[in-house]
Amino acid sequence: MSTMQKFVGWIDERFPLTANWKTHLSEYYAPKNFNFWYFFGSLALLVLVMQIVTGIFLTMNYKPDAALAFMSVEYIMRDVDWGWLIRYMHSTGASMFFVVVYLHMFRGLMYGSYRKPRELIWVFGMFLYLALMAEAFMGYLLPWGQMSYWGAQVIISLFGAIPVIGNDLSLWIRGDFVVSDATLNRFFAFHVIALPLVLVGLVAAHIIALHEVGSNNPDGIEIKKHKDPVTHIPLDGIPFHPYYTVKDIMGVVVFLMIFSAIVFFAPTFGGWFIEANNFIPANPLKTPPHIEPVWYFTPFYAILRAVPDKFLGVVAMGASVVIMFFLPWLDRSKVKSIRYRGTLYKSFLTVFVISFIALGYLGTQGVTVLTTNLARGFSVIYFAFFLLMPWYTKIDKTKPEPERVTG
Repeated sequence: MSTMQKFVGWIDERFPLTANWKTHLSEYYAPKNFNFWYFFGSLALLVLVMQIVTGIFLTMNYKPDAALAFMSVEYIMRDVDWGWLIRYMHSTGASMFFVVVYLHMFRGLMYGSYRKPRELIWVFGMFLYLALMAEAFMGYLLPWGQMSYWGAQVIISLFGAIPVIGNDLSLWIRGDFVVSDATLNRFFAFHVIALPLVLVGLVAAHIIALHEVGSNNPDGIEIKKHKDPVTHIPLDGIPFHPYYTVKDIMGVVVFLMIFSAIVFFAPTFGGWFIEANNFIPANPLKTPPHIEPVWYFTPFYAILRAVPDKFLGVVAMGASVVIMFFLPWLDRSKVKSIRYRGTLYKSFLTVFVISFIALGYLGTQGVTVLTTNLARGFSVIYFAFFLLMPWYTKIDKTKPEPERVTG
């Protein structure tokens, strides 16, 4: 027995290192027909790690003080060795996080990854999405630029529309009557300590739940139904390591090429990742002509603005996220995967994706009669996808699922 084997054995007597390696990697059997859409879960984990690491380095020089925050960011950009790279990696990572998460969620919609027995995986994923939105919103205030300041002011004021407790809730969130130093300090605490802990815990729960029931696949069938009678290994499964770890490395390389191109050549991405107004120090006495959130919030912001009443707008915005939690129980189809669904579901999903992208664009535009009416129309389509799902998934003509995965 080699020294390394003895060392690993010593660890195994005190900590289940080898057992966890086998359970979650070398002896975790995943379907053999994963495709392009199965890259984005591991990419989301990669970006989370990258955000935590770059965030740690940023906090070494950042000052959570209303009088110093903006200049501390400028100091990081101009005077700290490689500070500009760390800052742009973090800001680009925030947007790329949502890119891979949205694609990961779309994969779930295509292949029915939220269906039985994976309902809890989807619910954990939705809580992850909510925590990620909170993390991004609180982090966006920290540069203390014009759009950071006024965006936070507008979003926090929305809580004031809640009857009875609204004003007190807004005051509690801000820690003051306006966005101020107190707001910056508490947002900093949540952004760098509380929410990252929540995110890491939810990621662990998400993965544990996934490995308990097994991964879905493009055919939407359960590989555990067909096992070798002797080894009890799924006939259509292969070990996650080394097969999918190697495949994911290829996805990571391509992703990092795209990520690096943005960081080095277009870190603001034409104002979509960092707005021009955020390079101007926050000024409580001067409101920007057009206040808008970052692109990944704009679909929900467009739904908010589409409703004339402020309180009902806040309700609609909240409902647009909450309704996604109920997706596993809204879908009544006989099959999971889009491969075997009929034209009806495919049409509804296509129109839903178009409406989501359109709402995202409309949320970045100024308020006019045209943009408001378009936002209302697309908001109706957005909610119709979920509310009509029990009906159109039940009557949709489906093809029979195969007994084994098809590749």
